[in-house]
Formats: sequence, C-alpha cells, structure tokens
Amino acid sequence: MIKKTLSFEEILKGCVKNDNSCKEMMYKSFYGYLMGIILRYTKNISDSEELVNDSFIKIFRNISSYKSPQNPEDLQKSFKGWIAKIASRTAIDKLRSAKAQFYVDDLAEDEHPASPVSIVSELHVNDILKLLNHLPDLQRLVFNLYEVEGFSHDEISKMLSIPESSSRVYLTRAKNKLRTLYTSTMLHLYEKNG
Repeated sequence: MIKKTLSFEEILKGCVKNDNSCKEMMYKSFYGYLMGIILRYTKNISDSEELVNDSFIKIFRNISSYKSPQNPEDLQKSFKGWIAKIASRTAIDKLRSAKAQFYVDDLAEDEHPASPVSIVSELHVNDILKLLNHLPDLQRLVFNLYEVEGFSHDEISKMLSIPESSSRVYLTRAKNKLRTLYTSTMLHLYEKNG
C-alpha cells in the first residue's frame, strides 16, 4: 500500500479533526522548532522536553481556534508564529510558577537608566543564544521577550507582573552582561589563537 504524502494544509485540517496520524506528523515536523524556542527560556533539557510536550497539548487543544491567513502561501509561516507564541507563553508560565514571584529590584529607572545598547547588531544570533544561558533567569526572560519575540515593555510587564520600568532595566542589564560576556569570549579566543 502506497502512503499518500499530505500537504501541510491537509495535516492541519486533520489535526483540527483530531486525526492521530496528522497530529503525529505535526508533532514530528515542529518538535525541533519548538525545542529551539523553549531552550531560549530554560537551561534544563528535561524541562525543555516537558515544555515542548505541554506546548503541543495546548496546540492540539486549541488548533480549531487558529485563524488561517487569506494567502495560502503564508499558512506555514503564520502557523509557526502561532505555535511559537504558545511555546514561549508555556515556558513563561512554567518559570513564573517555579518562582512564585520574581525578585524586582527597588531601583528606580532613573538610577539605572535604560541606555541604548546595540549588542544585537554586533553579535551573531548563535553567539547570543549560547551566551543567554549565562544570564540570570529574569534578564534572559526579558531579553528573549523583547529582542527575540518582539513584545513591548508594556506587554512584558503584564506577562511577568513587574513594573514596565523594571522590564527596561532588566533588558539593559541583560544587554550589558551579554556585551561583557561576548567581549571576554572574543578576548579568550584571540589569546588562544594568538
């Protein structure tokens, strides 16, 4: 018996109809993509695997609410954006529940103003992702949400239940720490290769 290759649209429709073979194809197709997103938020691989699976549970539970774009050529890109939001929010919820309340400094923003730091343009994406694991959890979380996921400081403050000014301060600290880490990494490589 010859198996018919299904298009992404057919797989998506099968998932809406709760077809297990389509769900399995969807899972296998997007597991690595979601793992990449989750790994930006967690350091522990077993937690990451659990969060990816939790994300798929939410995706399959809510897939009928996904609104397809009018242009069929944009379907897969649009769907990836939709599942990326689910995965990042699943990771944030896990971090939030693990730490009942994030520690928020008693610093006023004017004591540590959010200065423009253009680290993103100076680093390669892979370098940043490796260095992110060296940031404190809240700085890594704010950096991911703002720089990678594109959320505003207002949205981040609501998601994390922190003041908007704290979101700005944590982003600045994350960028400064990344700059320091990157500089020391480059210096170490330069000295090593002499």
